[in-house]
Amino acid sequence: MRVIVCGAGQVGTTIARHLAAERADVTVIDSDPELARRADESYDVRGMTGHASHPEVLERAGAEGADMIIAVTRSDEVNMVACQVAHSLFGVKRKIARLRHAGYLDPGRSRLFGPAQMPIDVVISPEVEVARGIVRRLRTPGAFDMVGLAGGRVQLLGIHATDPTAEVIGASLSSLSPGVGGGAFRAVAILRQGRAFLPDPEERILTGDDVYVLTEPAGVAPVMAAFGHRERVARRVVLIGGGNVGLHLARILLREAPHLSLKMIEADAARAAFVARELGSAVLVLHGDALDAAVLEEANIAAADTVIAVTNDDETNIFSSMLAKRRGCQRAVTLVNKTSYEPILPSLGIDAAVSPSTITISSILRHIRRGAVAAVYTLREDFGEVLEAEALAGSRLVSAPLGALDLPRGFALGAVVRQGEVILPDAGTRIEPGDRIIAAVTTGALREAEALIAAEAEA
Repeated sequence: MRVIVCGAGQVGTTIARHLAAERADVTVIDSDPELARRADESYDVRGMTGHASHPEVLERAGAEGADMIIAVTRSDEVNMVACQVAHSLFGVKRKIARLRHAGYLDPGRSRLFGPAQMPIDVVISPEVEVARGIVRRLRTPGAFDMVGLAGGRVQLLGIHATDPTAEVIGASLSSLSPGVGGGAFRAVAILRQGRAFLPDPEERILTGDDVYVLTEPAGVAPVMAAFGHRERVARRVVLIGGGNVGLHLARILLREAPHLSLKMIEADAARAAFVARELGSAVLVLHGDALDAAVLEEANIAAADTVIAVTNDDETNIFSSMLAKRRGCQRAVTLVNKTSYEPILPSLGIDAAVSPSTITISSILRHIRRGAVAAVYTLREDFGEVLEAEALAGSRLVSAPLGALDLPRGFALGAVVRQGEVILPDAGTRIEPGDRIIAAVTTGALREAEALIAAEAEA
């Protein structure tokens, strides 16, 4: 597969690295010579300097024979024009663009995109995706991550194991396999002291671990309780930041949780006035600096269940979250772009960190996987993903019970959905054609995992 990635920022280079690891022929374009050089030297891809929307640049990048273009530059307009040029001049079949401006994303303007208009097959909006990711976390207080898979029949939960008295602490995963408190679950990945790994059945959960588990929706509450989390769903929320993420998030919360008491703090006076007009009387918008104790007091932060910090500045988000918790707010959900901050956030009292790049990468990967793979969720950059796929007749996965298969190292099958029933598989489970399988896969095992799932004719 030949792919052109426009934009050598964090998202573009990560996507390029994932594709290169699967032996795709990848060219990365960026107008910044240093970023293009870094991509060329750091990964098994070709980096080149140029404006991604210019026909001659795309031609030099090999657009004539490309299968896909992924446009993730900082400019919406460059991304759109790059897709248009790739379609009109070079016949590139698959076109994915990242767009940020709210005017392009308005559902009433969806006619803008289509084969006869702007030929973009998939539009990815980081702000909308991040807002949805935060809403998922609010639905399950205590979880730092939550994703629905298999049409909502399976929930992927990321849980902090912080309570040393919790039922699961010190227990081996094999001893917990029948379920805890009425909720069966399967642990598919553990993050421990900065190291991520796929656990074997005899691994024990330790205090301080971050554990990714799969369970059914009915098992969410008992599983969370077994980890020591019994937090109530938030009813009083303070949003810090009225940018695109904050505005999208406020609109979703007003639509899906009308009972919620919602306040917003925005530092820019003009933006605060604009957001107040957009949201109306349902949201109290305060103009001020969230690092100012008087502003937090005006927002009555001590009475809030949750503070959600989504400004464009990581440090403002982190410190305003810390201040809010010191003044009595129960929970902090914090947007953080810099991955280098990730290991220290729990020690600072951040309950759930949201990474725009990780969410955007997951969204894009979901649309570029081939064959039977239907969904992808990035657990952690440079570690691995959770794949959802259909087991195909003729694939090696359906040829024998799991215990008899030579499964790739770095592949952990977590759940199987068969005719609506969720199965947590063991060595004796035999996968049948048509089953939906959910597995955690390390980055190095992705190619082997896709070969395992694929039918013989595709492998």
